[in-house]
This record gives sequence, C-alpha cells and structure tokens, in this order.
Amino acid sequence: LQKNNPYFGAIVGRYANRIARGQFSLHGKTYSLPRNDGENSLHGGTRGFDKVVWTAKPLNDGVEFTYVSPDGDQGYPGTLTATVRYTLHRNTLRIEYTAATDKDTVVNLTNHAYFNLSGAGDILSHQLKLNATRYTPVDAGLIPTGELAAVEGTPFDFRTATMIGQRINDGSEQLKRGKGYDHNWVLDNNGRFAQAAEVYEQVTGRVLQVWTDQPGLQFYSGNFLDGTLKGRLGKVYGHRSALCLETQHFPDSPNHPDFPSTELKPGQKYHTLTELRFSVR
Repeated sequence: LQKNNPYFGAIVGRYANRIARGQFSLHGKTYSLPRNDGENSLHGGTRGFDKVVWTAKPLNDGVEFTYVSPDGDQGYPGTLTATVRYTLHRNTLRIEYTAATDKDTVVNLTNHAYFNLSGAGDILSHQLKLNATRYTPVDAGLIPTGELAAVEGTPFDFRTATMIGQRINDGSEQLKRGKGYDHNWVLDNNGRFAQAAEVYEQVTGRVLQVWTDQPGLQFYSGNFLDGTLKGRLGKVYGHRSALCLETQHFPDSPNHPDFPSTELKPGQKYHTLTELRFSVR
C-alpha cells in the first residue's frame, strides 16, 4: 500500500464511497463521522479499513483477512467483525466479504484496486462495457442527488463497449463535477451474481471481467492521479493512468431510503462476492 494513496488495492470500509456531511441517522439516532473529503466522509473516515492492520490467515488457494472494528470506530455504531477472503482459481481472483455486528449499523465494503491493462500510458483507449441502464447523478460534492438516471443518450452509456476517452471531455456537467468518471452505476443484475463490467485493451488483447452480486459499481477513471504516486520499482502514476471498478452499494445510501439498504443488524450476516476474471482475446 502506498502511504500517499492508501486506497491503492486496499480493503475499503466500514463504508466505501461518500456519506454526505459526515453523518447519517439510524432508527432516530444521528451518527457523526470524520469529514475527510470536503464536507463529506469518504471510505470510512480518516482511519478507514485501508489504514488498519488486519489479521491474516493463509489458505490453500489464497489468504483470509479479519478485522474487528470496535463500537464507535470512526463514529459507526456496533462492534463489526469483518472478514475478506482472496482466493485464486485459475484466471479468476475471487473476493468474498462477510461481516457481523452486535448493534444496528451500516456497512459497505469494497476493493479499490487500480488497473491498466496495457501496463503503461493512460487508460483512455481501454474499451469499457457496463451492464447498467441507469446511474446515480451527483451534486457538486459528488454526493448522489437521489435520482436514478437513464444512461441512454449520455456519456455514461457503456452498455456497448466504448473507449473510455471517447466522451470523457464532452463538457457534461456531471463529468465536470467528477473531473471525469467518478460515478456509481446501477447494475442490471437484480441482486444476482452476474457480469457487471468488461474492460478490453486491444493492443495486448487483455480482458478484465468483473462479476458481482452487489447493486452498484463505481467506475473511477483515475482523474486525481497527478504523478505524485509511485508504485512498484518507482513507477509514477500520472493523470488517468489507471482505473477502478469498485463493486459496492450506492454512495450515501444511509441518507437515501429509496436506495438499497446497507443496514446490518445483530444476528444477520453481511455477505457479498466479487470476481475479477482475466483472459486474452
């Protein structure tokens, strides 16, 4: 993990993405969270799950990480025991999330890995397909307005494979707010485990498919990478040099009763599965 970009490939929680004004109400009680993204709370707060030490256990085909987040951690209610399993099955990396709580709480876990299938340059020539007919428009603070807008006729329509750079600078107010793509798509999977996205890089022929049972997917086109991040062997990551496809619940869901619920109660089990499938075309 990179100190100056802690989400680089990390487990993100307790609540992935943004919560407006750093607060939400649950059963009549309001909870306050750290505001680490302007007026909003982002990726669990100032000490989210990407900044803590998880307990690791080797598996035959991967590794299992466990972390116990105490009651009141970053303002969230309940002691939350979270487990994330990474297992490799031939060309498929499987990420399985589970969690349990001792008090009513909210939870939304994801993985923030960056990808560049060409291994160099930017990702604007990558072709992206998203199985989503709607997305959640955002306000100036990148908080969903509550609308589930149709992608048809907009730069957010990736129902057929389209180069990421084809419409990224078309002047849309939504794209201006995110400085590119940094939005949540409403997946058409109806809660079933299904393919959500496919990325294809035509020079190398590399393909990445994302499968999930989550209701949303945040596509981030690396708009805030600015050349200050260094990775393996000192490699510098510049503007739009990588992309993220974060399977998750919608941003700010605790403040939007019409969005799929992220509430977790004692006795319930949070469980979700995401697979990253790699191939060459």
